[in-house]
Order: sequence, then C-alpha cells, then structure tokens
Amino acid sequence: MRKDPRLVGTMILLAVVLSVGTVVKAGDQNTTGTADSKPIMLAPNDVNWGLCPPAVPPGAQCAVIEGDLNAANKLFAFRVKMPGDFRIMPHFHPAEEHVVVLSGVFNMAMGENFTTDNGHAMSAGSFMVMPKEQPHFAWTTGETIIQVYAIGPWGLTYVNPADDPRSRSLTE
Repeated sequence: MRKDPRLVGTMILLAVVLSVGTVVKAGDQNTTGTADSKPIMLAPNDVNWGLCPPAVPPGAQCAVIEGDLNAANKLFAFRVKMPGDFRIMPHFHPAEEHVVVLSGVFNMAMGENFTTDNGHAMSAGSFMVMPKEQPHFAWTTGETIIQVYAIGPWGLTYVNPADDPRSRSLTE
C-alpha cells in the first residue's frame, strides 16, 4: 500500500507543530519558584540578611533566596553581602557554581594561591560560572552583593585547610 505524500507531509508538519507547542508551553511555565512551592517575588528591601554558612569568612551576611543549600540535586539561590576588602581564600565547590554580581565589585581569580595581581574585576551585572572542583578565590572592592546559584548540596573546601574559618573557630 502506497502512502499519499500529502498525508505524510501533513503528519510531519503536525508533529513539528505539536513539538514546538510543547516546548513553548514548557517555557511559559513560571520558573521563579520551586516545583513544590509558590512563586517567589522578592524585592531588594525584603531580603532577610543573616548569618552565612560557617565556611564563609566572618564579616559577610547571607540570605537564602530559593531552596535549601543542603538538599541534594535541588536548585538553590542565595545572596552574600560582603564589606569592602573582604577576602575569600582559594577554595572549590563540589558542583558548578553560577554567580551574578548585584552591586559593588567582586574580584575573582583562578588558582590555588591568593594574589590580587591576576583577578578579574566583576562589577554589577557581571556573571561567572565556576566549574566543579576548580580552585578560585575572590575579594571585594567596596561593599559587594553577589547571588549564587547551584545544585545542592552546597559546599566549600579550602585549598589550604588553615584558611577555613571552621577550623579557626575550633582552635580559638
């Protein structure tokens, strides 16, 4: 039995239209919340700043914007507000980390030894992706706020264990 070429063409066109319609529909879904929550709409003045995880050096403030930093295989977002001349010594993360600078200047460089000689000054609006387990370090120029996105659980391992604030608090 021979198939009518017009029917075959119509079926292909229908399949393409249905596929594109599905992609557009999925793209139209609200992605500001999590799968099991309500939408998140947060104005800058509504951010509740508090203590950072113990791996972050003292002096910074943090705010979880979405999700749970400890939940495995779940997206999270949190903000870090740092004073001027704040330093985060060489470290790496167990998962890829996405960073957006919201205000100030966040200087970032790659490597296992801290130096301000080879950093990139990332001003407000800048975007960075740090690959999984890639050593990097940072410092601020003036008060700086960043927003971090990643898939949990979040973690931070210092290249030099003596730089880890968690070990300093145990010995002090």
